[in-house]
Amino acid sequence: MAAKKETAKVMDNTNVMRTPKISKVVLNVGGVGDKVDKGMILLQKLTGKKPVRVATTKRIPTWNVRPGLVVGVKVTLRGEDAENFIKKVLPAINSTIKERQIRPNFVSFGVHEYIEIPGMEYIREVGIMGFEVTVVFLRAGKKVELRKVKRGKMRRQDVTVEEIEKILQDKFKIKILRKRKQEKTE
Repeated sequence: MAAKKETAKVMDNTNVMRTPKISKVVLNVGGVGDKVDKGMILLQKLTGKKPVRVATTKRIPTWNVRPGLVVGVKVTLRGEDAENFIKKVLPAINSTIKERQIRPNFVSFGVHEYIEIPGMEYIREVGIMGFEVTVVFLRAGKKVELRKVKRGKMRRQDVTVEEIEKILQDKFKIKILRKRKQEKTE
């Protein structure tokens, strides 16, 4: 009886608790003044969700940054909305991502002009503007490290760069541009 269970475990190499999934997609536009208002309109039109203004908490006198200064807007997508948005925005970057844009637990890339997205029309109030996209990956059990009460260390729950690359290539058909190593000539 025990032998049957062991063979079943050997045959099934995929552990549901170890498979990474997309936690959220965060879109943001940085800027001050008029650019923040245009960013609000752009993110509203792109996602259909209400964007949130991002304010600073620190003072940096050399850059004229003070606490409470609004420096951008962002919107977070989760679940099916997140995956659909990724599929929608990939043609704008030709379905290619540079190797350096992938880090443990997330991948981040920018879209230079929103009109490059198929189906998006020019918005007169916004003009030409770009935005950044961050896709956050999560493995089951990672919330133990992220929660405020009874926090624990779960480093094994991090999603590696190789796993993210595999997900992007298999699920979204993304091509990853590798950095060529320069050969030393002597």
